[in-house]
Amino acid sequence: METIDSILQVILAVIVVFLVLMHSGKDSGLSGAFGVGSGQGPLGGGSLVERNLNRWTVFFSVLFFVNAIVLLKAPWG
Repeated sequence: METIDSILQVILAVIVVFLVLMHSGKDSGLSGAFGVGSGQGPLGGGSLVERNLNRWTVFFSVLFFVNAIVLLKAPWG
């Protein structure tokens, strides 16, 4: 079970790094790559693509954090 959690942690880490690197700085990033304007919506994201990218990043970051806690607190660790 520890091996499965460890492999899952590495996969989650790679996904989180990939998602963070896809985020934009000021005028670049995923929304700039698709030619979407830099207009700001009510929640801070410029476009639907950026808002979804934010949601996926938060989702996988929470999974990464929870899995790290499980690895630290598990009886086999």
